[in-house]
Amino acid sequence: MQSELEAVKGQLKELTRRERARQREMTAARRKLREFAQDLEFALALERRRASELEQAYYDMVLRLTRASTYKDNETGGHIQRVSFYARILARSLGWSEVDQELIFRAAPMHDVGKIAIPDTLIRKRGRLGAEDRQVMESHTLIGAQLLEGSNSRLLEMARDIAVTHHEHWDGTGYPRGLAGNQIPIAGRIVMLGDNYDALRSRRSYKQGFSHEKACRIILEGDGRTRPEHFDPELLAIFRTIHPEFNGIFEQFQQTEPLAL
Repeated sequence: MQSELEAVKGQLKELTRRERARQREMTAARRKLREFAQDLEFALALERRRASELEQAYYDMVLRLTRASTYKDNETGGHIQRVSFYARILARSLGWSEVDQELIFRAAPMHDVGKIAIPDTLIRKRGRLGAEDRQVMESHTLIGAQLLEGSNSRLLEMARDIAVTHHEHWDGTGYPRGLAGNQIPIAGRIVMLGDNYDALRSRRSYKQGFSHEKACRIILEGDGRTRPEHFDPELLAIFRTIHPEFNGIFEQFQQTEPLAL
């Protein structure tokens, strides 16, 4: 009996030793996991910071090109700033996240970046453009896309989509590719509406600026050159409701100074 008790005690002692050893191993493993998690969190934070810095570098570089294009036409500085605000309002009304609203706000100013390659004399030319001049002017969409392509940055990908499609029409009558409906990226459709409104409101070398009421009437009812069929119907319905906000933006941001970086 004594020997059996001793054997049981020995077994319990061994089990206790093993359990303590297992607990020590578990504690060490948890400590290593915490250290690994901290290292991983640090690495991810560093990667996010590097990605953010790279994204900002891309943005700064392209915005400098955009700012350079404003020197061709004094009105352009205010125009591209206002289009950013119109785009953000439309994106908000579509239910976009705040992150994506900010993304299109930052991408929209690049819609006319291709104009940096268009001759100054053509941009400032008075009167209607002839067929050859119009072809050169319309090439700013493709030039802008070329300047912005080749990056995996979400910002520049959206900016490229906008640059190449902000003159496409919902009914397929736009340029440069005659895209129609949902073939046109939503960011391009958004900026196209804001760009058209601002162009109608703004004074150019070949025309006077229209009132808010007249600009709205042209967009919503058409005037022969601009037709409601040019616009995404959902965005047009939103514009019908929120157009006073567009007017507020136009009145507030009349400046024509180059965009600040």
